[in-house]
Amino acid sequence: MRGTVLYAPGDVRVEDRPDPRIEQPTDAVIRLAASCVCGSDLWPYRGIEPVDGPSPMGHEYVGVVEEVGSEVTTIRPGQFVVGSFFASDNTCEICRAGYQTHCVNRQPGAPTGAQAEYARIPLADGTLVATPDTPADDLVPGLLAASDVLGTGWFAAVAAEAGPGRTVAVVGDGAVGLLGVLAARRLGAERVVAFSRHADRQALAREFGATDVVTTRGDEGVAEVRELTGGLGAHSVIEAVGTQESMLQAIRATRAGGHVGYVGVSHDVSLPGEELFSSGVHLHGGPAPVRRFLPELIDLICARQIDPGRVFDLELPLDQAAEGYRAMDERRAIKTLLRP
Repeated sequence: MRGTVLYAPGDVRVEDRPDPRIEQPTDAVIRLAASCVCGSDLWPYRGIEPVDGPSPMGHEYVGVVEEVGSEVTTIRPGQFVVGSFFASDNTCEICRAGYQTHCVNRQPGAPTGAQAEYARIPLADGTLVATPDTPADDLVPGLLAASDVLGTGWFAAVAAEAGPGRTVAVVGDGAVGLLGVLAARRLGAERVVAFSRHADRQALAREFGATDVVTTRGDEGVAEVRELTGGLGAHSVIEAVGTQESMLQAIRATRAGGHVGYVGVSHDVSLPGEELFSSGVHLHGGPAPVRRFLPELIDLICARQIDPGRVFDLELPLDQAAEGYRAMDERRAIKTLLRP
């Protein structure tokens, strides 16, 4: 099969790789209908995370089941399925509490890489969720978004306790932040403030339900949010970047007693203890338990009540994956969809 491999920072290649096969009786092999480049893929691409030899890439995926292991009981060949970036059994005590990314048996969701023609999915019964029918082609981008960025934005909004009567601020205007806007509005937030300095992303944020846009960042952006909220700060803040600046911006934009839902992959974030102690805010987040939300999100997408696939503003054939990485790295694209 053809698959994407990262050899070194900036060096992405699509090459012939071994076809995935059933290795454990709980595995499934799927033929991918679409995959994509994640913002977290850019960390090793930029050299911020180490690249330990040639690495198969991709952890967001939708496709059709080709084969299942002997112990798989709920997923069958021919079904169109959505997965997530961690495989989980969905039966352990942690999974039952809704934190499948911390499953006691968790594994990478697509260890053979999802930017490819086929992928092996461990713990298929717990990880994969089948759609009611084979979806129309125009629904595929939305279902692909559900496998990570929508589920992550949704978790961030839930962790931040977005809801009726609340003002939600969103730090980060990438795919996760934009879908955090969508999630916050869907959960009933009265006001959603999007931080963004890019006109195209501001426009999409407004389409997803943002009521206000703040174009400044850091303490200046915090001051604007506080001005919009009578000096108090937002009830709920979504942190969707993962840097020191973004985390402090999120905490400082939150009112006392408010909630920060942080889902940006943390890189060298260190919180000043005294400031955190004095802030009076709640912090909750981490790697999103996408599996918890998949059934609901799939239903919303298939019923055409939400259209998260709008975050894909560049679609390329798999063999042009390297251009997809470049476009996102250079901020010429919000998110790249790859078709095998």
